[in-house]
Amino acid sequence: MNDLVLKNSKLVNKSGSYYVSVNDGKIANISKQPLKADVEIDINEKFVLPGLIDPHVHFRDPGLTYKESFKSGSFAAANGGFTTIIDMPNTVPQTNTAENFKEKMKIAKNKSIVDFGLHSGINNLEEIKKIAELKPSSFKIFMDLEEDNSLDTIFRNISIAERDLNSENSKSQKFNLKITVHGENKAIIEDNTERLKKMECIRGNAPIDYSYARPSKAEVVSVKYAISLAKKYNIDLHICHLSTKEALDIAKLEQKRQYDIDNTLKSKTKQNKTDNTLKSKTTQNNTKNTLKSKTTQNNTKNTLKSKRKQENTTESYKSKIHNITTEITPHHLLLDSDVFDKYGTIAKTNPPLRLKGENLAVTDLGDIDMIGTDHAPHTLEEKERGVWNSAPGIPNLETVLSLLLTEVNKGSIELSSISKLLSENPAKIFGLKNKGNIEVGKDADFVVVDLKKEGKFNLDNFYTKAKYTPFENYEYKGIAIMTISNGNIIMNDGDVIGNNEGKYVHY
Repeated sequence: MNDLVLKNSKLVNKSGSYYVSVNDGKIANISKQPLKADVEIDINEKFVLPGLIDPHVHFRDPGLTYKESFKSGSFAAANGGFTTIIDMPNTVPQTNTAENFKEKMKIAKNKSIVDFGLHSGINNLEEIKKIAELKPSSFKIFMDLEEDNSLDTIFRNISIAERDLNSENSKSQKFNLKITVHGENKAIIEDNTERLKKMECIRGNAPIDYSYARPSKAEVVSVKYAISLAKKYNIDLHICHLSTKEALDIAKLEQKRQYDIDNTLKSKTKQNKTDNTLKSKTTQNNTKNTLKSKTTQNNTKNTLKSKRKQENTTESYKSKIHNITTEITPHHLLLDSDVFDKYGTIAKTNPPLRLKGENLAVTDLGDIDMIGTDHAPHTLEEKERGVWNSAPGIPNLETVLSLLLTEVNKGSIELSSISKLLSENPAKIFGLKNKGNIEVGKDADFVVVDLKKEGKFNLDNFYTKAKYTPFENYEYKGIAIMTISNGNIIMNDGDVIGNNEGKYVHY
């Protein structure tokens, strides 16, 4: 008998109604025929999507739990349809030592009701190696806080750590280290901020000045440099919260270059295998025809084996090319700098909201790999300290799905795009092999959505500690009505049920 069955479910890109059964936290069966279970839930022909994965949250735990914690943050995640989150390292203390990493794992396991991964901060080479053995989702670099020469050293050290760990553990496990970056150039930001602050006594400052202080150029220059370092050190790179068309175009160009290289390597590998087969056959025929001694035959075979081994090793090394992936936030997707007029520093974030014409939009989603909320909660008082002193960051876990479902209802995007951008691609890119799709054997993570339900965002209905959003009172059509993590219901019609224990997930 199954533990749970979702009956009368609609699945993305499938026609008709389905039964989805769950056993021991895994998807056991997907069928159009009735399935039985201890618990049966009638979905009433609503869509069931794979549980959402947020690759970019700031749960502020440890050290800043007055803003958010793994408990409150995971409750917000469940309310928004998320079953997995990946937390950023800029807590107090920073998650940049193996000891601190282990401590955060323990905290999250005790508090989180959704599954979680952890990004690591940066440190020296030896500490990077220690952290890498704990399988972080990535090593996060805030490029707006680093000089160019130190960035080169950081990329190099992470590349060396990957090489050394794979050399030391060649038979036991594979280490695939990834770098994620906040892409803004430190020098450009400092120069512009200083200039604008000097003008304050002449004309005063307005919230939009924050966008001028961190212009599009800062992102473009930084993204170019990050890509050049990824190429130089052959390391996978994920670019967080892209906010400008020009930076996206640069990333797209590099992705196309990778695609072309990858296809060329595959073609060469296929040709080499064919050549090696022909060489082997020719050698065997020559050996028979010349009637060489058994010893000579064995020597010939051994030489060929050695050559093949060398060629395969070379091909394996050459085919290891770095991957570039991209991410966008809901606020960079749907807002521009005009909202400063209405919301002031409530809309302050890094990178800042962009001017119209420079910003990204829903029409760019086809060129972006995933959506990360960059859920970055603060107190309301911290958000109202003026242009330069107010805290940057916007909470998004409880708004993003409804925002995107509204776009589906408008006809701007397909429902399948939500599954791809918020489930399938994050799982694939961060190596979460048991997540991202509704398939037999994968984790039983689901979000049930009502595409017709309408409303306005109301802060009183949110579980995050952050009591602000530039999407306040925004009208939506479509909402998560049930969230299921590892076969356990953790949200039902806006009521979060805190009886689930999140687990640490990694590549």
